[in-house]
Amino acid sequence: MSKEFLIAMYLFLTKSIFTIAKLFPIQNKYVFVSSFGDNADYVAREVLRQQQADVVILRSRKSNYSYAQLNIDEKRIISFDSLNIIQYVMSIYHLATARHVFVDNYFAFLSVMNFKPGVECIQLWHAAGAVKKFGMEDPTFYDRSTSAQKRFKQVYSRFDKVVVGSESMIPIFKKAFNLNDNQFLKTGIPRTDFFYDETAKSAAIRKVYNTYPEIESKKVILYAPTFRRDELEGQEIGLEVEKMATALGPEFMLLIRMHPAVKMNYVDSRIDGVLDVSAYPNVNHLLLVTDYLLSDYSSMPYEFALLNRPQIFFPYDLRDYEKESGFWASYDEVVPGPIVQSTDEIIELIRQDDFDLEEIAEFSNRWNRYSAGQSSRALIDYLKQ
Repeated sequence: MSKEFLIAMYLFLTKSIFTIAKLFPIQNKYVFVSSFGDNADYVAREVLRQQQADVVILRSRKSNYSYAQLNIDEKRIISFDSLNIIQYVMSIYHLATARHVFVDNYFAFLSVMNFKPGVECIQLWHAAGAVKKFGMEDPTFYDRSTSAQKRFKQVYSRFDKVVVGSESMIPIFKKAFNLNDNQFLKTGIPRTDFFYDETAKSAAIRKVYNTYPEIESKKVILYAPTFRRDELEGQEIGLEVEKMATALGPEFMLLIRMHPAVKMNYVDSRIDGVLDVSAYPNVNHLLLVTDYLLSDYSSMPYEFALLNRPQIFFPYDLRDYEKESGFWASYDEVVPGPIVQSTDEIIELIRQDDFDLEEIAEFSNRWNRYSAGQSSRALIDYLKQ
Protein backbone atom coordinates (compact mmCIF):
# COMPACT_ATOMS: atom_id res chain seq x y z
CA MET A 1 0.00 0.00 0.00
CA SER A 2 1.61 3.29 -1.12
CA LYS A 3 2.43 6.14 1.22
CA GLU A 4 0.33 8.57 -0.84
CA PHE A 5 -2.69 6.27 -0.58
CA LEU A 6 -2.38 6.12 3.21
CA ILE A 7 -2.04 9.91 3.37
CA ALA A 8 -5.12 10.30 1.18
CA MET A 9 -7.13 8.00 3.48
CA TYR A 10 -5.95 9.89 6.56
CA LEU A 11 -6.87 13.24 5.03
CA PHE A 12 -10.29 11.97 3.88
CA LEU A 13 -11.09 10.87 7.43
CA THR A 14 -9.75 14.14 8.85
CA LYS A 15 -11.82 16.22 6.45
CA SER A 16 -14.95 14.23 7.27
CA ILE A 17 -14.55 14.78 11.02
CA PHE A 18 -13.63 18.44 10.50
CA THR A 19 -16.77 19.02 8.40
CA ILE A 20 -18.95 17.60 11.18
CA ALA A 21 -17.07 19.55 13.88
CA LYS A 22 -17.65 22.81 11.98
CA LEU A 23 -21.34 22.45 12.79
CA PHE A 24 -20.46 23.52 16.33
CA PRO A 25 -20.16 27.26 17.02
CA ILE A 26 -16.87 29.15 17.06
CA GLN A 27 -15.53 29.67 20.60
CA ASN A 28 -13.22 32.29 22.10
CA LYS A 29 -10.39 29.83 21.81
CA TYR A 30 -6.74 30.00 20.77
CA VAL A 31 -5.47 26.71 19.36
CA PHE A 32 -1.76 26.12 18.80
CA VAL A 33 -0.44 23.28 16.63
CA SER A 34 3.20 22.86 17.48
CA SER A 35 6.23 20.73 16.70
CA PHE A 36 8.72 22.99 18.46
CA GLY A 37 6.82 24.62 21.32
CA ASP A 38 8.62 27.82 22.26
CA ASN A 39 6.78 30.28 20.01
CA ALA A 40 3.44 28.71 20.90
CA ASP A 41 4.31 28.86 24.60
CA TYR A 42 5.15 32.56 24.58
CA VAL A 43 2.07 33.56 22.61
CA ALA A 44 -0.21 31.38 24.75
CA ARG A 45 1.20 32.94 27.92
CA GLU A 46 0.44 36.39 26.56
CA VAL A 47 -3.11 35.35 25.68
CA LEU A 48 -3.69 34.15 29.24
CA ARG A 49 -2.08 37.28 30.67
CA GLN A 50 -4.25 39.67 28.68
CA GLN A 51 -7.67 38.02 28.54
CA GLN A 52 -10.03 35.29 29.65
CA ALA A 53 -9.83 32.83 26.79
CA ASP A 54 -9.47 29.12 26.25
CA VAL A 55 -5.99 27.96 25.20
CA VAL A 56 -5.42 24.55 23.65
CA ILE A 57 -2.03 23.13 22.69
CA LEU A 58 -1.96 20.43 20.02
CA ARG A 59 1.55 19.11 20.45
CA SER A 60 3.47 16.70 18.25
CA ARG A 61 4.16 13.48 20.11
CA LYS A 62 7.83 13.82 19.14
CA SER A 63 8.14 17.16 20.94
CA ASN A 64 9.69 17.19 24.40
CA TYR A 65 8.85 20.83 25.06
CA SER A 66 7.27 21.49 28.44
CA TYR A 67 4.36 23.93 28.79
CA ALA A 68 4.59 23.96 32.58
CA GLN A 69 4.46 27.75 32.84
CA LEU A 70 1.10 27.93 31.10
CA ASN A 71 -0.73 26.50 34.12
CA ILE A 72 -3.56 25.15 32.00
CA ASP A 73 -5.55 21.97 32.44
CA GLU A 74 -3.54 18.99 31.20
CA LYS A 75 -6.56 18.04 29.08
CA ARG A 76 -5.80 21.17 27.05
CA ILE A 77 -2.44 19.76 25.94
CA ILE A 78 -3.14 17.06 23.36
CA SER A 79 -0.93 14.93 21.13
CA PHE A 80 -2.59 15.63 17.81
CA ASP A 81 -0.58 13.00 15.91
CA SER A 82 -0.90 10.16 18.41
CA LEU A 83 -2.61 6.86 17.66
CA ASN A 84 -5.17 7.68 20.33
CA ILE A 85 -8.45 8.08 18.43
CA ILE A 86 -9.98 10.28 21.15
CA GLN A 87 -7.07 12.75 21.01
CA TYR A 88 -7.20 12.70 17.23
CA VAL A 89 -10.90 13.58 17.14
CA MET A 90 -10.56 16.19 19.91
CA SER A 91 -7.73 17.86 18.02
CA ILE A 92 -9.89 18.22 14.93
CA TYR A 93 -12.79 19.50 17.02
CA HIS A 94 -10.64 22.20 18.63
CA LEU A 95 -9.34 23.33 15.24
CA ALA A 96 -12.85 23.48 13.80
CA THR A 97 -14.18 25.59 16.69
CA ALA A 98 -11.21 27.92 17.31
CA ARG A 99 -11.31 31.67 16.84
CA HIS A 100 -7.54 31.78 16.29
CA VAL A 101 -5.25 29.03 14.96
CA PHE A 102 -1.46 29.11 15.20
CA VAL A 103 0.96 26.66 13.59
CA ASP A 104 4.77 26.52 13.67
CA ASN A 105 5.50 24.05 10.87
CA TYR A 106 4.06 22.26 7.85
CA PHE A 107 1.08 20.08 8.86
CA ALA A 108 -0.58 18.01 6.14
CA PHE A 109 -4.02 18.02 7.75
CA LEU A 110 -4.33 21.77 7.12
CA SER A 111 -4.77 20.96 3.44
CA VAL A 112 -8.32 19.74 4.11
CA MET A 113 -9.32 22.30 6.74
CA ASN A 114 -11.34 25.11 5.27
CA PHE A 115 -11.80 27.30 8.35
CA LYS A 116 -14.96 29.32 8.94
CA PRO A 117 -15.04 32.99 7.88
CA GLY A 118 -13.37 35.20 10.46
CA VAL A 119 -10.98 32.50 11.67
CA GLU A 120 -7.34 33.44 11.13
CA CYS A 121 -4.54 30.89 10.75
CA ILE A 122 -1.16 32.36 11.68
CA GLN A 123 2.15 30.72 10.90
CA LEU A 124 4.67 31.06 13.76
CA TRP A 125 7.52 29.60 11.72
CA HIS A 126 10.13 27.91 13.89
CA ALA A 127 13.12 29.84 12.51
CA ALA A 128 14.01 33.53 12.72
CA GLY A 129 16.11 33.31 9.57
CA ALA A 130 16.99 30.84 6.86
CA VAL A 131 20.13 29.54 5.19
CA LYS A 132 18.69 26.52 3.42
CA LYS A 133 15.62 26.57 1.21
CA PHE A 134 12.26 25.17 2.23
CA GLY A 135 8.67 25.04 1.06
CA MET A 136 8.14 25.41 -2.66
CA GLU A 137 11.78 26.43 -3.10
CA ASP A 138 13.10 23.17 -1.63
CA PRO A 139 14.91 21.35 -4.47
CA THR A 140 12.97 18.18 -3.65
CA PHE A 141 9.55 19.84 -3.98
CA TYR A 142 9.16 19.11 -7.69
CA ASP A 143 10.47 15.58 -7.25
CA ARG A 144 7.30 14.80 -5.31
CA SER A 145 4.14 13.37 -6.83
CA THR A 146 1.53 15.69 -8.29
CA SER A 147 -0.82 14.93 -5.39
CA ALA A 148 1.90 15.74 -2.85
CA GLN A 149 2.68 19.06 -4.56
CA LYS A 150 -1.00 19.94 -4.54
CA ARG A 151 -1.25 19.07 -0.85
CA PHE A 152 1.73 21.25 0.05
CA LYS A 153 0.25 24.20 -1.84
CA GLN A 154 -3.09 23.72 -0.10
CA VAL A 155 -1.39 23.78 3.28
CA TYR A 156 0.46 27.00 2.44
CA SER A 157 -2.79 28.56 1.23
CA ARG A 158 -4.21 28.20 4.77
CA PHE A 159 -1.69 30.68 6.16
CA ASP A 160 -3.55 33.96 6.47
CA LYS A 161 -0.58 35.64 8.12
CA VAL A 162 3.05 34.81 8.81
CA VAL A 163 4.97 36.35 11.70
CA VAL A 164 8.41 37.74 10.80
CA GLY A 165 11.28 39.17 12.77
CA SER A 166 12.76 41.15 9.89
CA GLU A 167 12.21 42.48 6.41
CA SER A 168 14.79 39.97 5.20
CA MET A 169 12.47 37.02 5.83
CA ILE A 170 9.59 38.43 3.78
CA PRO A 171 10.93 37.64 0.28
CA ILE A 172 11.96 34.19 1.52
CA PHE A 173 8.47 33.38 2.81
CA LYS A 174 6.86 34.84 -0.31
CA LYS A 175 8.74 32.35 -2.47
CA ALA A 176 8.54 29.40 -0.07
CA PHE A 177 4.80 29.67 0.64
CA ASN A 178 3.52 31.63 -2.38
CA LEU A 179 2.43 34.60 -0.27
CA ASN A 180 1.85 38.27 -1.01
CA ASP A 181 3.04 41.43 0.73
CA ASN A 182 -0.02 41.95 2.94
CA GLN A 183 0.27 38.56 4.65
CA PHE A 184 3.11 39.43 7.03
CA LEU A 185 2.95 40.48 10.66
CA LYS A 186 6.05 42.49 11.54
CA THR A 187 5.67 41.79 15.24
CA GLY A 188 8.88 39.84 15.80
CA ILE A 189 9.52 36.25 16.79
CA PRO A 190 7.67 35.55 20.07
CA ARG A 191 10.26 33.26 21.64
CA THR A 192 12.93 35.96 21.36
CA ASP A 193 11.13 37.85 24.15
CA PHE A 194 13.05 35.47 26.39
CA PHE A 195 16.36 37.17 25.59
CA TYR A 196 15.05 40.47 27.00
CA ASP A 197 13.68 39.00 30.24
CA GLU A 198 16.44 39.11 32.85
CA THR A 199 14.44 37.17 35.45
CA ALA A 200 13.64 34.39 33.01
CA LYS A 201 17.23 34.25 31.81
CA SER A 202 18.63 33.96 35.34
CA ALA A 203 16.21 31.13 36.12
CA ALA A 204 17.11 29.36 32.87
CA ILE A 205 20.83 29.56 33.58
CA ARG A 206 20.28 28.07 37.03
CA LYS A 207 18.22 25.28 35.50
CA VAL A 208 20.92 24.42 32.97
CA TYR A 209 23.63 24.38 35.64
CA ASN A 210 21.45 22.22 37.89
CA THR A 211 20.99 19.79 35.00
CA TYR A 212 24.63 19.85 33.92
CA PRO A 213 26.66 20.99 36.96
CA GLU A 214 29.94 20.01 35.28
CA ILE A 215 29.71 22.91 32.80
CA GLU A 216 29.55 25.67 35.41
CA SER A 217 32.73 27.77 35.44
CA LYS A 218 33.74 26.28 32.06
CA LYS A 219 34.01 27.95 28.68
CA VAL A 220 31.19 26.33 26.73
CA ILE A 221 31.18 25.44 23.04
CA LEU A 222 27.79 24.36 21.70
CA TYR A 223 27.85 22.30 18.52
CA ALA A 224 24.42 22.06 16.90
CA PRO A 225 24.61 20.35 13.49
CA THR A 226 21.64 20.47 11.13
CA PHE A 227 20.03 17.16 10.24
CA ARG A 228 20.76 15.47 6.94
CA ARG A 229 17.79 13.85 5.21
CA ASP A 230 19.60 10.54 4.73
CA GLU A 231 20.88 10.36 8.33
CA LEU A 232 17.71 10.66 10.42
CA GLU A 233 18.25 7.24 12.00
CA GLY A 234 21.69 8.22 13.25
CA GLN A 235 23.83 11.12 12.14
CA GLU A 236 27.55 10.98 11.57
CA ILE A 237 29.06 14.39 12.26
CA GLY A 238 32.21 15.83 10.76
CA LEU A 239 33.64 17.08 14.05
CA GLU A 240 36.48 15.09 15.66
CA VAL A 241 34.97 15.33 19.12
CA GLU A 242 37.64 13.61 21.18
CA LYS A 243 40.46 15.43 19.40
CA MET A 244 38.83 18.80 20.04
CA ALA A 245 38.14 18.10 23.72
CA THR A 246 41.69 16.92 24.30
CA ALA A 247 43.28 19.85 22.46
CA LEU A 248 41.30 22.55 24.29
CA GLY A 249 41.73 20.97 27.70
CA PRO A 250 39.72 21.07 30.94
CA GLU A 251 39.00 24.80 30.70
CA PHE A 252 36.43 24.04 27.99
CA MET A 253 33.29 21.94 27.75
CA LEU A 254 31.91 20.82 24.40
CA LEU A 255 28.12 20.39 24.28
CA ILE A 256 26.57 18.49 21.39
CA ARG A 257 22.94 19.02 20.48
CA MET A 258 21.61 16.90 17.66
CA HIS A 259 18.59 18.07 15.68
CA PRO A 260 15.23 16.87 17.09
CA ALA A 261 14.54 15.00 13.85
CA VAL A 262 17.54 12.73 14.42
CA LYS A 263 16.41 9.61 16.28
CA MET A 264 19.83 8.48 17.46
CA ASN A 265 22.47 10.61 19.13
CA TYR A 266 26.06 10.47 18.06
CA VAL A 267 28.10 11.48 21.09
CA ASP A 268 30.06 9.02 23.21
CA SER A 269 29.34 10.27 26.72
CA ARG A 270 32.50 8.61 28.03
CA ILE A 271 34.71 11.29 26.47
CA ASP A 272 35.91 13.79 29.08
CA GLY A 273 34.90 17.35 28.35
CA VAL A 274 31.99 16.39 26.10
CA LEU A 275 28.28 16.30 26.92
CA ASP A 276 25.29 15.26 24.84
CA VAL A 277 22.56 17.82 25.59
CA SER A 278 20.17 16.73 22.83
CA ALA A 279 17.51 15.80 25.38
CA TYR A 280 17.43 19.23 27.01
CA PRO A 281 14.02 20.64 26.01
CA ASN A 282 14.79 24.34 25.49
CA VAL A 283 17.67 25.29 23.24
CA ASN A 284 17.48 28.98 24.20
CA HIS A 285 18.42 28.03 27.76
CA LEU A 286 21.54 26.35 26.38
CA LEU A 287 22.41 29.41 24.30
CA LEU A 288 22.62 31.51 27.46
CA VAL A 289 25.50 29.42 28.84
CA THR A 290 27.23 29.15 25.46
CA ASP A 291 30.42 31.11 24.81
CA TYR A 292 30.99 29.86 21.25
CA LEU A 293 28.34 28.54 18.88
CA LEU A 294 29.50 26.01 16.31
CA SER A 295 26.91 25.49 13.57
CA ASP A 296 26.48 24.77 9.87
CA TYR A 297 23.10 25.39 8.18
CA SER A 298 20.92 25.83 11.26
CA SER A 299 18.70 28.82 12.06
CA MET A 300 20.12 28.90 15.59
CA PRO A 301 22.72 31.61 14.78
CA TYR A 302 19.94 34.14 14.12
CA GLU A 303 18.79 34.10 17.73
CA PHE A 304 22.22 33.50 19.24
CA ALA A 305 23.25 36.75 17.55
CA LEU A 306 21.06 38.59 20.09
CA LEU A 307 23.71 37.68 22.69
CA ASN A 308 26.53 39.09 20.50
CA ARG A 309 28.88 36.17 21.11
CA PRO A 310 31.28 34.38 18.73
CA GLN A 311 30.02 32.00 16.07
CA ILE A 312 31.97 29.51 13.96
CA PHE A 313 30.56 27.79 10.89
CA PHE A 314 31.54 24.24 10.03
CA PRO A 315 29.84 23.19 6.76
CA TYR A 316 31.99 20.09 6.28
CA ASP A 317 29.70 18.84 3.48
CA LEU A 318 28.93 22.22 1.90
CA ARG A 319 28.75 21.22 -1.76
CA ASP A 320 26.63 18.12 -1.16
CA TYR A 321 24.28 19.91 1.23
CA GLU A 322 23.81 22.88 -1.09
CA LYS A 323 22.98 20.51 -3.95
CA GLU A 324 20.50 18.63 -1.76
CA SER A 325 18.80 21.52 0.05
CA GLY A 326 19.75 24.71 -1.76
CA PHE A 327 20.62 28.05 -0.16
CA TRP A 328 18.78 31.36 -0.31
CA ALA A 329 22.08 33.16 -0.91
CA SER A 330 25.75 32.33 -1.17
CA TYR A 331 26.76 30.64 2.08
CA ASP A 332 29.75 32.88 2.76
CA GLU A 333 27.56 35.97 2.33
CA VAL A 334 25.00 34.81 4.88
CA VAL A 335 26.85 33.55 7.94
CA PRO A 336 28.26 36.03 10.52
CA GLY A 337 31.53 34.37 11.35
CA PRO A 338 34.53 32.39 10.09
CA ILE A 339 33.89 29.34 7.91
CA VAL A 340 36.08 26.31 8.57
CA GLN A 341 36.46 22.84 7.10
CA SER A 342 38.35 20.98 9.82
CA THR A 343 38.48 20.38 13.55
CA ASP A 344 42.03 21.79 13.62
CA GLU A 345 40.77 25.12 12.28
CA ILE A 346 38.07 25.25 14.96
CA ILE A 347 40.61 24.59 17.69
CA GLU A 348 42.90 27.33 16.40
CA LEU A 349 40.07 29.89 16.17
CA ILE A 350 38.99 29.24 19.74
CA ARG A 351 42.56 29.45 21.00
CA GLN A 352 43.09 32.78 19.25
CA ASP A 353 39.68 34.06 20.42
CA ASP A 354 39.72 36.91 17.91
CA PHE A 355 36.19 37.30 16.55
CA ASP A 356 34.48 40.20 14.79
CA LEU A 357 31.57 40.99 17.11
CA GLU A 358 30.58 43.99 14.99
CA GLU A 359 29.75 41.52 12.22
CA ILE A 360 27.53 39.62 14.66
CA ALA A 361 25.78 42.85 15.70
CA GLU A 362 25.12 43.84 12.08
CA PHE A 363 23.76 40.36 11.38
CA SER A 364 21.42 40.60 14.38
CA ASN A 365 20.22 44.07 13.42
CA ARG A 366 19.32 42.76 9.99
CA TRP A 367 17.51 39.58 11.02
CA ASN A 368 16.07 40.54 14.45
CA ARG A 369 14.83 44.03 13.64
CA TYR A 370 11.29 43.46 14.96
CA SER A 371 12.27 41.06 17.75
CA ALA A 372 12.80 43.65 20.48
CA GLY A 373 11.32 42.02 23.57
CA GLN A 374 7.59 42.68 23.04
CA SER A 375 6.82 40.35 20.13
CA SER A 376 4.21 38.21 21.91
CA ARG A 377 2.35 41.28 23.14
CA ALA A 378 2.47 42.91 19.70
CA LEU A 379 0.97 39.81 18.11
CA ILE A 380 -1.92 39.59 20.57
CA ASP A 381 -2.52 43.35 20.24
CA TYR A 382 -2.87 42.80 16.48
CA LEU A 383 -5.48 40.06 17.06
CA LYS A 384 -7.49 42.36 19.33
CA GLN A 385 -7.88 45.00 16.62
